[in-house]
Amino acid sequence: MMAYRILIVDDEPANLEPLARIFRSDGAEVELFQDPRRALDALGRFRPDVLLTDLRMHGISGMELLDAVKHVDPSVEIIVATAYGTVEIAVEAMKKGAYDFVTKPIQRMQVLGAVHRALERGRLVHENASLKDELKSHHDTEYRDVLGKSPEARRMIEVARQAACSRAHVLIDGESGTGKGLLAKYIHEHSEVPGLLVTINCTAVPENLLEAELFGYERGAFTGATRRKKGRVELAHGGTLFLDEIGIAPLSLQAKLLRFLQDGEFERLGAMETLRVETRVISATNSDLKRAIRDGAMREDLYYRLNVVQITVPPLRDRKEDIPLLARKFLEESAKKNGRVAPLLHPDALDRLVEYPFPGNIRELQNLTERMVVLNTSGTVGVDDLPAEIGGRSTPQPRSIVVPVGTSLREVERLVVDETLRCTRGDKKLAAKLLGVHWRTVYRHLEGAAADLAMEQPLPESPPASEGEKAA
Repeated sequence: MMAYRILIVDDEPANLEPLARIFRSDGAEVELFQDPRRALDALGRFRPDVLLTDLRMHGISGMELLDAVKHVDPSVEIIVATAYGTVEIAVEAMKKGAYDFVTKPIQRMQVLGAVHRALERGRLVHENASLKDELKSHHDTEYRDVLGKSPEARRMIEVARQAACSRAHVLIDGESGTGKGLLAKYIHEHSEVPGLLVTINCTAVPENLLEAELFGYERGAFTGATRRKKGRVELAHGGTLFLDEIGIAPLSLQAKLLRFLQDGEFERLGAMETLRVETRVISATNSDLKRAIRDGAMREDLYYRLNVVQITVPPLRDRKEDIPLLARKFLEESAKKNGRVAPLLHPDALDRLVEYPFPGNIRELQNLTERMVVLNTSGTVGVDDLPAEIGGRSTPQPRSIVVPVGTSLREVERLVVDETLRCTRGDKKLAAKLLGVHWRTVYRHLEGAAADLAMEQPLPESPPASEGEKAA
């Protein structure tokens, strides 16, 4: 027997107790009410799975109670009971949200069957809603795993989520490789726009063909146009058009883009017919469009049409806490792509990745992790497995030194210099640079000189020649 809660409403006391016995024997928790108002008040406290109510009652009718219950808690499945079991009454009750109805005199198997079916429907509705929430959460998690979870990334995603709920045009700016295309996909997939996401990379299309790719062309419009072809604008009708690297669009094309953004109208090359589409536009750029306006390379009116909502994607160096998450995600993806097992990242190697500025941003990190997967043979990526510019001596890791109170300044100096040299793997010039002293001071320390770090003597402008240089 399944455990469930049922609330029974009937203004005839003689009808309540027999129903209570039927459902209690079925394992249900039961509450009985003659007054529909009191039953309505009990909803929040009792939280029933099913409501069984008579239709004809004094004060409030069963139909009125049905309306009120669905307003308070739509998840409650409602079954109505009536001695007037006409089709019209049943249809009206169903339209108002009842799951089923039973006729009086109520039969045990009839009413139990109706309640069990209602419970099963409620369970399926709940599971379906939970599955949708889980899928949405998983979908969001997939994006967060690539877009990041740092405060900067969360702010960016929140603006994108709000923009997705509108039909406003969006301009995404940021350095190359920061994930602008992925953010555009996120906005499209989280919006209510039902159509396709159609992308055109303006840098990948020759300038003289860009207009044809965007707006399409008729047969014979130019040499080589042997058939009619729809453009990306037309293909994106009802959906989203993503204009990647819009900053390089020639001025000759910008006027037509402006008209399209204002009115949704355009003509194919070689055609007289004006076409109209409903398309949401997301554009992206890694260039300074305001500077392009000042230089005469960008129309100001087009810029403001594109820039209804602006989202800036921060460079990876400004959100370092996203690097471990992204690195592990990309390692798994690269391993799956190449049929390998994802190697583990040694903590020291991960520290080097976090400190590296990644001028190529996420794209550089993604390529780096694929290199790690392809070349790794030990199952672990260590510092020595990283490229020289990341794992080499040029990026030593800072360490902490604990010095007890009362330690002499000379001893503190010795500890600091020794630890810095250990961090730089013996590179004296780099250690001097980190300490903010002349390289000669580090040599003096190694030679055991007692010179004070704060009182350096005039020194030559370059370090002494090596033995090989002297021999030369």
